[in-house]
Amino acid sequence: MSVTQGDFQVAVIGGGVVGCAVLRAFALAGARAVLLERGLDILSGASKGNSALLHTGYDAPTGSLELDCVREGYDAYLDIRERLNLPLIETSALLVAWTEEEHASLSGHLEHATANEVEGVIALDRHELFRRAPGLSSQARGALLIPGEHIIDPWSPPLAYAFQAIANGAIVKRRCEVLSGELNGGQWHLQTNQGPLRADVVVNCAGLFGDLVESIARTPPFRITPRKGQFLVFDKSAAPLVDTIILPVPTKTTKGVLVAPTAFGNVLVGPTAEEQDDREDTAVDQATLEALYKRAVEIVPALKDQPVTATYAGLRPATQFRDYQIEAIAERQWITVSGIRSTGLTGALGIGAHVRRLYEKAFAPLADISDPVWTPVPNLAETRPRPYQQGGSGEIVCHCEWVTRGEIEAALEGPLPAISLGGLKRRTRCMMGRCQGFYCTWRVAQLAAGRLQVPATAGAAA
Repeated sequence: MSVTQGDFQVAVIGGGVVGCAVLRAFALAGARAVLLERGLDILSGASKGNSALLHTGYDAPTGSLELDCVREGYDAYLDIRERLNLPLIETSALLVAWTEEEHASLSGHLEHATANEVEGVIALDRHELFRRAPGLSSQARGALLIPGEHIIDPWSPPLAYAFQAIANGAIVKRRCEVLSGELNGGQWHLQTNQGPLRADVVVNCAGLFGDLVESIARTPPFRITPRKGQFLVFDKSAAPLVDTIILPVPTKTTKGVLVAPTAFGNVLVGPTAEEQDDREDTAVDQATLEALYKRAVEIVPALKDQPVTATYAGLRPATQFRDYQIEAIAERQWITVSGIRSTGLTGALGIGAHVRRLYEKAFAPLADISDPVWTPVPNLAETRPRPYQQGGSGEIVCHCEWVTRGEIEAALEGPLPAISLGGLKRRTRCMMGRCQGFYCTWRVAQLAAGRLQVPATAGAAA
């Protein structure tokens, strides 16, 4: 069956957090927009594995597009989060120096944060540092306090952006891979594995495949080098040990390994930064995980007595450039959105607004819809009431994460239902706790029978 349902003004390729935010921006601007995602579900690529931080941009390059988008995205998230029922865990962050060299560099990072107009960043001596974070190793030399850095839910924001886009007229096509395209007669004629589709303008938000998609329109001026980040997740019993984000002093290539609380009541450690050629290999390895565990214990010694309940890896679509690669190519009726790395979750709403402005400047004006539909998503964060506490959602199916039957059934319905096990997990947290689905897989499979493209018992992870 063809995906063509009439011509579109905008076709967004890629259903990660950035693609979902860009789709939302066009939908709220009244454009006929479609999102094309090659995976089983949105967020099945780079966006499914991240550290879930709401960044201030304190360490972004001064004057960069990244900094502009992160600041705009940060403010936009705070503005809309209540209407979309999105969490904010106000933890602040400590940028901790562990060596004399790092300690000496803190003044430069403070100056950089000031130049980036990030408010409230101050230097802490050892006494004040340990007063704020008594669980830190005594090896810490000092720190910067960054009060605006916070924790959010990694999956609900992009889902909310996609849901709101759909509610306001956009279309999302999953398992829809763009195979080729030709600009002909003032329109893009895209060939997908679901049939042909025509659009006036294409927006490339393909993430890890961004340079391959870019070659449809031109010779890519950048190349994607997947950068793997492996993570450890400590059990919920570790939560009292870490109540703020503990950041390392960043380098030019990586923000380094952090220790942070999560919205789900765990403690997260990671990521690593490993360049590789494979765009889909998210395997973890024992040696790296052991090194992460060792580093976590060096930072917070009491973590030594805590069990690790999960491990995972995410891939970041790095390019040879440090800044975002976003531009409108008017003569090709194409907008490039690439090189969005670890700040993409925060920057997504800012990127969406920036891409809209590029569209209006290069192609045509848009007008905001007068009364947009708002689509609050179910709460997954431990800091807000959840369905099992409120009642009326039926039996508890996943006892590790307290996920109810009603939550699972709701995630399998609606305009963008979960059609993979990974999608179901990201919508509900089922099978993501201490037992990793050992006790609840059978019941989840019962409830999802006939709903998933790959049965839950087959381990469909995307």
